[in-house]
Amino acid sequence: MKELDEIRERLKAWEEREDVASLPEAVSDLNEPLKVVYTPLDTAGIDYLEKIGLPGEYPYTRGVYPGMYRVRPWAMRLYSGFGTAEDTNRRWKFLLEKGNNGVACAFDLPTQMGLDSDDPEAEDEVGRVGVAIDSLRDMEILYEGLPLDRLVSSFNINAPAAVILAMYVALGEKEGVPPGELKGTLSNDILCEYVSRGMWVFSAEPALRLTTDVVEYCTRHMPRFYPFNIRGIIMREAGASMVQEAGFAFSNAITYIQSALERGLDVDAFARRVSFFFSTGTQIFEEAARYRAARRLWARIMKERFGAKRPDSLLFRFTGTVGGSFYRAQEPQNNLIRGAYGLLGNVLGGVQGMLHPALDEPFAIPTEETAKLALRTQQICAYETGVTKVVDPLGGSYYVEALTDHLEEEIEKTIHTVDRMGGAVPAIEKGYMQQCIADEAYRAAMEEKSGKRIIVAVNRFQGEPAAGKMQYHRFDPAMYKRQVTRTAQVRKERNNDAAARALRRLKEEAGGGENLIPCLVETVKTYATLGEIMKALKEVFGTFEEPLLV
Repeated sequence: MKELDEIRERLKAWEEREDVASLPEAVSDLNEPLKVVYTPLDTAGIDYLEKIGLPGEYPYTRGVYPGMYRVRPWAMRLYSGFGTAEDTNRRWKFLLEKGNNGVACAFDLPTQMGLDSDDPEAEDEVGRVGVAIDSLRDMEILYEGLPLDRLVSSFNINAPAAVILAMYVALGEKEGVPPGELKGTLSNDILCEYVSRGMWVFSAEPALRLTTDVVEYCTRHMPRFYPFNIRGIIMREAGASMVQEAGFAFSNAITYIQSALERGLDVDAFARRVSFFFSTGTQIFEEAARYRAARRLWARIMKERFGAKRPDSLLFRFTGTVGGSFYRAQEPQNNLIRGAYGLLGNVLGGVQGMLHPALDEPFAIPTEETAKLALRTQQICAYETGVTKVVDPLGGSYYVEALTDHLEEEIEKTIHTVDRMGGAVPAIEKGYMQQCIADEAYRAAMEEKSGKRIIVAVNRFQGEPAAGKMQYHRFDPAMYKRQVTRTAQVRKERNNDAAARALRRLKEEAGGGENLIPCLVETVKTYATLGEIMKALKEVFGTFEEPLLV
């Protein structure tokens, strides 16, 4: 106490002597004022063992594993998919050859909406921002020549997530790999779609049923597969602040866990395979502190709210990426630098996996060259900078510890607000999350427009356009015809009576209370298409129309 009193006196005298009050103001990414310097006064109330502790021990502030990156670096992956299954298969093989750890599948918009490529509503978007998957045949081609028994696959899809999982299981069975040996992750986070991106099909109740079917099936049959990858990134990319992203993602996760518990699952049977996917900006210390805060808060939620007993049920496991919204079209090479700094924020925050964006992602699908450069950026960080040598190197920083405490409080306030509304679904139905994100996006846009938020080469230090032109990925218009032709060929060659029977049975089971995943697996084996399956479910579940908010 005597030492703190002395620091307080010295600090006050220093501030007066150096006229600290006249120094330029600095604010956080949340538009909150930051001190010029942080001291032991800002961390005096922190009980080290209770709030910080040691890596791999509760409350996990310093990391989910004792050795973290000394054992192995984070899993390095690039999010990749475009055109047909053949196109994406070639790109995946190229990336795996360069050191990509597993594959992370980007689906095109029709697939994400449960539409076949020959649906009239799909024509302009087939294969443009991801790969088109219409049937099990496409999935077979997607994985042709790849070691399914050893490969870790990430499927970034929500509304038809259960169907994609069924295709993956059916593919494994066809290749002699049982469900229990399949490794990977399914996003399976439909609530984030209602909040921001809008890639929904069904209303919340049947959508949550499918989500819970996935976690129940994976818990009972797929112990090496993660049935959730909660997509905070979808909300952050729509304009949410770092606090809103974490708070709303946790609120959505709480809803999914409650639904699984109501299904009769034990929390410790599945909680260790709940993961998150967050978007990271370029504010290195704030992002690192945010992840430290999230790790501590999630451990407490799982322990105190849900009564989880296994230590690994308390772990906040997350994949991070530098959000594409932080990249800019002006002077695109600058995105390489932005990506590297955001990547560093992820690593200092204790990330488990990274899907690092290429510098040309604001414009198009990455080329092989830019994709390789994005992977090399991760590899250089891991093996040439020394950031993997010490666990949580920012731990103990007066600034970072004070910021971690503050961000934890702010995230928890967000969760409590959603709780008071009755949970994530009522908060979404009332438009609360959507309005918060819209307000935050507007604030950030106005700050950028006014110059308060400096973006190099956009609102400060603008230069002349580069003389040379970048080489961008070019969309192949003939791809659409090839994909539609294959889907027609699948329908022609399959046993259509068997497909029709499977679809009828699916509708019958959807009208009851059975877990639909086994039925979906049998249905996709008949080569019923994604669109046919989703149409059958729509006839039972109906569709969702966004309410007008006034």
